[in-house]
Amino acid sequence: MKVCGVDEAGRGPLAGPVFAAAVILDECKPIVGLKDSKLLTPERRAALEPVIKQSALAWSIASASVEEIDRLNILRATMLAMERAVAGLPIIPDEAWVDGNCAPKPGIPVRTIVKGDRLHPCISAASILAKTARDAEMGRLHLLYPQYGLDRHKGYPTAAHLEALRLHGACEIYRRSFRPVREARR
Repeated sequence: MKVCGVDEAGRGPLAGPVFAAAVILDECKPIVGLKDSKLLTPERRAALEPVIKQSALAWSIASASVEEIDRLNILRATMLAMERAVAGLPIIPDEAWVDGNCAPKPGIPVRTIVKGDRLHPCISAASILAKTARDAEMGRLHLLYPQYGLDRHKGYPTAAHLEALRLHGACEIYRRSFRPVREARR
């Protein structure tokens, strides 16, 4: 049975899209060091990313935009990004194993697994690809909007980020449906 692991990155930040990845691992090519992306250093995630992409049977990364997050809400936008990631796989899996307790509807059977990114390598691999893709996007956005410090906090609501948001206001990369962004616009 071909199972794809699915995970997301970027539900909590105030800025930027939410990303999701789907990965079908090759049982004949085990990858050493896979674990929840939050438990890995940025350097380790960066080192594992090309290994996952080269070793997996299939992988796909997708996102939902800030506009979609604001229109749908963050949970629905996350499910949309996950559905897009599964749909982008060049191989149709038999089942999707999704980290967490909310299931997208990708058109195949889905199993939700709380802390799945710590339990199943395919979900760990998806976690790493989603996180590295989102971090790369936040690095790109930092070059366009350096005043917010996105390269450091990746859009999460740190004290420094909230202060930058207060000083500069919210630009188009911000999730206007999130309270700290709404409050910064006053």
